[in-house]
Amino acid sequence: MQLKLTYSEVENMISEKSGKELPMCFGGPHTVRITHKVPLMGSVGLDITVEGVRGSDVILSFGGGAGIEYMLRAAINQAKSQNPAANNMVELMEGNKLLLSLGNNPNLSPMFSNITLQDIHFDEQSIMIDFTPKKLYS
Repeated sequence: MQLKLTYSEVENMISEKSGKELPMCFGGPHTVRITHKVPLMGSVGLDITVEGVRGSDVILSFGGGAGIEYMLRAAINQAKSQNPAANNMVELMEGNKLLLSLGNNPNLSPMFSNITLQDIHFDEQSIMIDFTPKKLYS
C-alpha cells in the first residue's frame, strides 16, 4: 500500500504547526530538497536523503554546505527542549545522519502496531510512503 502526500500538503502542515515556510522540491528518488530563509543569510538549502527504513525507524542523511549540521543540531535541541518526548524520537548520528524513531511518537505508535514501513521515496510533486498492513487475524 502507499500513502502519497504532495509537497504542498506537507508544506502547509509544517506551516500550520510551526509557523515556518519550508518549500520542498524533488532532489532524486530518495532525496528531497528543503529551503529556508534565514535572516541575514538569505535562503539555505538542505538535501535530505532516505538512507533506509528499519521497522519504524527511518535513517536520513543530510547535506547542504557549511553550517547545516550546526543549524540542524540547534533545531533538534530546541525541539527536544520544547517537547521532551522528542528525546526518544530524534537522534543526530555521525556522518551527517539522523535517526527518526517514529514508533516512539505516542501519536504514531498505534499505527506501527498495524503496519510495516517499507520505504519512503519522492517524485516531482509528492512524497510516497510504502507500507504493508500486518495481519490482524491468524
